[in-house]
Amino acid sequence: MRFRTQRSLFSTLLSLFSTAVVAQSGDALLKDSSWNFHLQATAIDQGYPSFKAPYTGQNSVVPKGQTAFSITSTLYLGHSLWKGASAYWDPEMAGGRGVSSTLGIAGFPNGETFRIGNPQPTVYTARLFLRQQISLDKDHYEVVEGDETHVSERVSTSRLTLNIGKFSMGDFFDNSNVSHDPREDFMNWALMNNGAYDYAANTRGYTFGFVAELVKPGWTLRAGTALEPIYANGPDMNWNYSKTNSENVEFEKRYALHGHKGAIRLLGYYNVNKAPKYRDVINNYKDGTDTSLDVVFGTKYGGKKPGLGLNAEQELTSMINAFFRAGWNNGKTASWAFAEIDNTVSGGIRINGDSWKRKADNFSVALLSNGISKDHRDFLAIGGYGFMLGDGQLPHYGREDIAEVFYECKIFSNVWGTLDYQFVEHPGYNKDRGPVNLFAARVHFAL
Repeated sequence: MRFRTQRSLFSTLLSLFSTAVVAQSGDALLKDSSWNFHLQATAIDQGYPSFKAPYTGQNSVVPKGQTAFSITSTLYLGHSLWKGASAYWDPEMAGGRGVSSTLGIAGFPNGETFRIGNPQPTVYTARLFLRQQISLDKDHYEVVEGDETHVSERVSTSRLTLNIGKFSMGDFFDNSNVSHDPREDFMNWALMNNGAYDYAANTRGYTFGFVAELVKPGWTLRAGTALEPIYANGPDMNWNYSKTNSENVEFEKRYALHGHKGAIRLLGYYNVNKAPKYRDVINNYKDGTDTSLDVVFGTKYGGKKPGLGLNAEQELTSMINAFFRAGWNNGKTASWAFAEIDNTVSGGIRINGDSWKRKADNFSVALLSNGISKDHRDFLAIGGYGFMLGDGQLPHYGREDIAEVFYECKIFSNVWGTLDYQFVEHPGYNKDRGPVNLFAARVHFAL
């Protein structure tokens, strides 16, 4: 059955590639118009051999070796409206699943699967938003090249950018030119984003919100507010904005060090939702008030989670780029949208293939360490389950340490192939289980 599903999904991917050939002709017609057109399709086949596990819970990564296949395809459409204004609509198709049903590893190894709720290919609207550029300097301008979420336009070097609608908070916050897109960068959840950044999102990674950016030649200050999901990692957003919302602020400083570009981003966020406190759930369980140990379907508003993040990237040479991230949240209320990670630190490098005469290729290595608060540990230790983790017990806590290495090569025009390996020590923060060795092959098409 699994192989029939994979053949069906591979057929879908090949069909998308064929369609893209026609789309490329259409793209040529749009280059000199007010339209912006892009297309991507990504397929990932990932698996691991059996590993040591003396016990297994309902949210554990399954110790018996397995493989899983995922696929996504996105059509990016942008259109210039009046002066400084543009609109965007991104229909997306996703299907397949992550290994072990996307459970048991906090820094999950396939960043594409957090968008996938139904294993069957499903089409939905990923983004639908408006953008308005407001010039603050009438004398100095720059050209913003068109990409997936921007139309090509001439804008003031000092400007205010307003965005409203449906999008991913990751489109604006905690960005990185080195590690941010699991379709062509590192695949791990906590490497594509700050793992402790519990950013507002539904199951597929999108929300409704408003983001304002004050852009200056050397820095950007951005602030955004967004809807939280009705329940942890749920598909629908809670529109009771007065009682539940996510507030985000980030300052980005761009610079050059000995002629090499770099950037530092400082992030702060504050979420209010229905997430219960781990300690309250533990106390209710111990005194018999409520033995459900439920932190997924919160019933009361008032859960609060503050968090901080540091994000840096630096070009070391013309061929080597490095990144570093560190993140923290208070870990008192349950993880609600992104990952069950309360503190994290990561770093890595990407080496361009110029040195071996393969300019479009790159070799990349990263290290990652995730942790959780004492309240979160105690919750898992008494048999609690979050939306991602839960081995039924946690007698020996350990930080979840991960290494990822991959080689990405350009196969032919618009198509890249990647071989990826990830090593996960203490999956789900459990010293009794693992380690897990994960191998993956990825094919990515981009137009």
